[in-house]
Amino acid sequence: MTFVLIAFLSFVIIASIGFVLTSGNSASDVAAKRAQAIVVSTPNARRKGGKAQTAKTPEERRKQILLQLKESERRDRKARLSLAARMLHAGLSPDVKKFWIISIAMGVFAALIGFLVSQNPFIALGAAFVFAYGIPRWFLGTLAKGRINKFTALFPDAMDILVRGIKSGLPVNDGLKIIAREMGKPLGPEFQRLNENVAIGMALDGALEKMCERMPTSELRFFTIVIAIQAKTGGNLAEALGNLSNVLRARRMMREKIKALSSEAIASASIIGVLPPGVGTMISLVNPGYIGPMFTDPRGNFMLMGGAIWMLLGILMMRKMINFKF
Repeated sequence: MTFVLIAFLSFVIIASIGFVLTSGNSASDVAAKRAQAIVVSTPNARRKGGKAQTAKTPEERRKQILLQLKESERRDRKARLSLAARMLHAGLSPDVKKFWIISIAMGVFAALIGFLVSQNPFIALGAAFVFAYGIPRWFLGTLAKGRINKFTALFPDAMDILVRGIKSGLPVNDGLKIIAREMGKPLGPEFQRLNENVAIGMALDGALEKMCERMPTSELRFFTIVIAIQAKTGGNLAEALGNLSNVLRARRMMREKIKALSSEAIASASIIGVLPPGVGTMISLVNPGYIGPMFTDPRGNFMLMGGAIWMLLGILMMRKMINFKF
């Protein structure tokens, strides 16, 4: 059982390091970078008397939206990387001190168990790193990703509700209240908090900015900018939101198509990545004496270290090949 535990901890260490080193930008970051590239290539709007002209034509409105995307991306780039922001994305209270206390306690407990079982300080340090840094952040990232995916899946339906409400003559605030009442979690509670902020006197665009801090998706960012531009320049809000809903549904269809086309490569990469530690665990169960020298002999330890390095490089390469950005 000692060899089984050592093999399992080695696999978890490799996977945790791979996750920490390969955590890339989200789809919202990619969309914002694309918008930023477009903004750089477009000329600045002409100014008269030191004040920007009010965007009236569709071309000027598009430039203004891209400029706001660039500004918001620059402002939120550092905020999204903080631990408190990640806890907000996961729907948790941003108590960083409590998070670190729990993580350190898990790391100390794992180090004690690893040292008592293996009598090896390196195994204990590896277990402490995994349970104090890798697993808590992996759990937080998984929770935030699942919450954001649920929000994104429900968001086009919310836009349809708002469009139908505006066309029937309801104010925008009443449409937002209907969304908060009718839609499920996490979209409904987020819009409920939005309505509460508006009710206490906060402007709608400011309340939407607060909502973007809790839910950093490109879809919500587009909606926020559309509302802000419409409030400044006017226009047909129902038509703009209807077009936004169609774009969001097209993005989701493209996302599902990419997922289907890349599923075979993802399955192959997963099997290849799990195969070496899986085979090592099976051999340690069937014939412990055969694989035992790999953990007791210095030459075996050197071979395990080399294998772990090559395994990490393989995981990085496979992730680069199957990580499609859209």
